[in-house]
Amino acid sequence: MKRLFGTTLLALTATTVLVAGCSSNSESETTTSTTGSASAEQVTGDLTVFAAASLKATFTALGEQFEADHPGTNVEFNFAGSSDLVAQLTQGAPADVFASADTANMTKAVDAGLVAGAPVNFATNTLTIVTPPGNPKNITSFADLAAPGNQVVVCAPQVPCGAATKKIEDASGVDIAPVSEESSVTDVLGKVTTGQADAGLVYVTDAANAGDAVVTVDFPESATVVNTYPIATLTDAQNPAAAQAFVELVTGPEGRKVLADAGFQAP
Repeated sequence: MKRLFGTTLLALTATTVLVAGCSSNSESETTTSTTGSASAEQVTGDLTVFAAASLKATFTALGEQFEADHPGTNVEFNFAGSSDLVAQLTQGAPADVFASADTANMTKAVDAGLVAGAPVNFATNTLTIVTPPGNPKNITSFADLAAPGNQVVVCAPQVPCGAATKKIEDASGVDIAPVSEESSVTDVLGKVTTGQADAGLVYVTDAANAGDAVVTVDFPESATVVNTYPIATLTDAQNPAAAQAFVELVTGPEGRKVLADAGFQAP
């Protein structure tokens, strides 16, 4: 019996060690799993995004999606002309992400040491003509914008939509004499929708977003000037993890779909 007890004791001891080992492994796996989960959910807090005015509708939607995907985050946007945004950033305005409506202004940000890593191109856009409903001045071509008596509004030359307008003028030989030059494409659109202008040059995406508030007049010259939109995280980002996650959302499948639905083309 003593031998049997001894054998039983050894078996029990071995079993206890085995169980303890399994328990230890289980706890280790649980700890690893919990740590991985915490790492995956580390995106939280406030996120500030500086974005071109033409991105307002799409980025607002993507911001809501981002907050839903990452509980505990709060996305704040500053929409304006890309040149104005670069000026604000250069002067020390705090932000985590910058999305420009052209590569020229992103290059300025890179050269100023504001950008962390390499910018990623995520969309393209072209210009179109918009008029008030009914197209009262019967504008049907880019050349019509230069006709005497037509009050036309464009973006200022330093703004991406203004730089694109100037390139089309130079290539076509058409010299527009605008009644005003605006600091953002949304300001141009506003002048047309409120009846303060007979026509304006805006991005196709802004025209589509305006719906029945404007009449869109396509012109073939627009295809010769395509604006490419880059996005990047910023060197002084207060929330770099959230900044990178937002860039990934914009450049990923969900972002591409939202942008495509709004009329943006792939880069």
